[in-house]
Amino acid sequence: MITFIVSIALLVAAYFTYGKYIEKLFGPMASRKTPAYANQDGIDFVPMNKHKNSLIQLLNIAGTGPIFGPIMGALYGPVAFLWIVIGCIFAGAVHDYLTGMISIRNKGAHIPELAGKFLGAASKHLVNFFALLLLLLVGTVFVTTPASLLSILLDGKVAVGILIGFIFVYYFLSTILPIDKIIGRLYPYFGAVLLIGTFGVGIALMFSEYKIPELRLENLHPNNLPIFPILFFTITCGALSGFHATQSPIISRTTQNESQGRYIFYGMMIAEGIIAMIWAAAAMSIFDGQTLSSIISSGTPSAVVNEVSMTLLGAVGGTIAVLGAIVLPITSGDTAFRAARSIIADYIKVDQQKVMKRLMIAVPLFAVSLLLTQIDFALLWRYFSWANQATAGIALWIATMYLYIQGKNYLVSLAPAIFITYMVFVYILNQKIGFNLDLNLSFIIGIVLTIIIVGLFFAKARKNRADDVETVVAVD
Repeated sequence: MITFIVSIALLVAAYFTYGKYIEKLFGPMASRKTPAYANQDGIDFVPMNKHKNSLIQLLNIAGTGPIFGPIMGALYGPVAFLWIVIGCIFAGAVHDYLTGMISIRNKGAHIPELAGKFLGAASKHLVNFFALLLLLLVGTVFVTTPASLLSILLDGKVAVGILIGFIFVYYFLSTILPIDKIIGRLYPYFGAVLLIGTFGVGIALMFSEYKIPELRLENLHPNNLPIFPILFFTITCGALSGFHATQSPIISRTTQNESQGRYIFYGMMIAEGIIAMIWAAAAMSIFDGQTLSSIISSGTPSAVVNEVSMTLLGAVGGTIAVLGAIVLPITSGDTAFRAARSIIADYIKVDQQKVMKRLMIAVPLFAVSLLLTQIDFALLWRYFSWANQATAGIALWIATMYLYIQGKNYLVSLAPAIFITYMVFVYILNQKIGFNLDLNLSFIIGIVLTIIIVGLFFAKARKNRADDVETVVAVD
């Protein structure tokens, strides 16, 4: 239990220490007009207060990631705690804060627009593809997983297909209506269910008969899957997730003041890290590795969520915890489609104030997602994981370029950018969904490719710095 308590304490302390340093490094300006006011349109650019924005941000970025990912990561044993804590503090929260704040400084721009501005025009098209692929996969996965959880909660009395239909209807309305009509009104209630359920599981676990394992620097995975690189693609939300880079611009368009950024972006990532710690600890404590693996293999991590919740909290409390787990994917699935609509609109330059123009983009998106629901969940998750971390790497390179041009300490984002870029290369080179190369060979090729990326980045960075900084770093 000491490892668990220390980990939670480190996450909380990081908000007040490293988070404060990152905030000071960026330099928010309280007097600067944010896009919520400068571009107010009543649809996507709508000023909302700090607490509502932070809750929406938490629910947007979380999904099933900080629950399902840590549950599957628990198969590796307590070594997974290290990635959650270190990844969240020095990679994920930095990624989220800088992505959100750079978007605010660039009129609420999404990641493809930012990539085009800071990494070059060709990057815009590549990142647009990655972002849309990621959002479609997220939206689809986050239709099927809450439907699976609801089906378990209802003892299979309602068919999963019917539940998927209801969730799709909710997603569609959330995608096309103004952000304050459904998302702004329902999220406070969703957030309450999530926090009560999750912290209920955490507190019950600490006072239960189950022993939370202490840190051990060894791989306990029952199938002996390698920590490098697979753990970093298993636990994403809660440590580092590129999906967040697609979500933060949604809130950059509703943030009232730049001074609220640390609370909204860095702080909510820390909160997600705590959620991930709770579920990883619960899975490790209640199940041995082989049992946990069997439960996951027989269905999805949904079964583990249900078992953990009912075991620790009983029927009533367990139901609330499961509902909290259902809330997470639903509140990320709706904004995944919303972000996809917004990214496409920005890319093809179609104004979104008229509902018919929103429908023109939203309808094809949902048609593609409906087709994707027929694909195996495990396969979707593997492709999602790779696209997710590739997007995280791109977002960190954008942040590094921004800081480099500003003459600020760019190492805070460069270090995690290099690390996750290397992992992305090794993963796709080694895995069957990629090139299926030998792991050791993948490590070597990954190093070469990462060095090339670093070289290209600094060549572009020096050119950008030599150019007129006013044309590269946005000033509204």
